[in-house]
Amino acid sequence: MSRNAKINTLLLLVVAALAVLPLALGLGDHKEEPFTGADGEAETAITELQPDYEPWFTPLYEPPSGEIESALFSLQAALGAGVLAYYFGLRRGRRQGAARAGAAGGVADGEVAARGAEDGGGPADGGRDA
Repeated sequence: MSRNAKINTLLLLVVAALAVLPLALGLGDHKEEPFTGADGEAETAITELQPDYEPWFTPLYEPPSGEIESALFSLQAALGAGVLAYYFGLRRGRRQGAARAGAAGGVADGEVAARGAEDGGGPADGGRDA
């Protein structure tokens, strides 16, 4: 097994452990909604510390249910991942294309140099005929 395969396997195991351990250990069993987002946790903490706190602004759109809010968040994450994947794929494709063009150009230059040497001139003497 190559080094990269070992690293990828280890990373996959760590991600799986991070996903399964909170459920297996029962973390959050004492809460009404055990795995709410950070926004919900922050709102609860603020209202406990400062019951008369007034938010600075209100949301432009308040989804009618938590499921719709979760779906919109997932859609936003998927769109962001798609944009990033497109960008990195485009950069990689350009880099590979430039490498292939450079390799093809090197072969063409080598052929020109060989032909120049046959004619009596070439890159060594600046391409002048003897």
